[in-house]
Amino acid sequence: MYATIAFLIIFVLMMPKIRDPLLQMLGGAGEWIGKYAPFSYIVLGVLMAATIAALALMIKWPGAPEPENPMAKYKKQDIETD
Repeated sequence: MYATIAFLIIFVLMMPKIRDPLLQMLGGAGEWIGKYAPFSYIVLGVLMAATIAALALMIKWPGAPEPENPMAKYKKQDIETD
């Protein structure tokens, strides 16, 4: 999955019509971070903390229990014959 995403990102960045607006947006984000320095660092910190907390929650979340087989009680029993 990650290889597919990386492959798509490489091809998206190779296209000049898409690359130029993306680079302008990144430049604008860098200017915004510098312009609103204390506030922007708090916002970025909250976003990073939320991402890490979500990942930790997904990793530590207990798995679903295995469902019981409803037909197990009707299992055919071996009958011993003499």
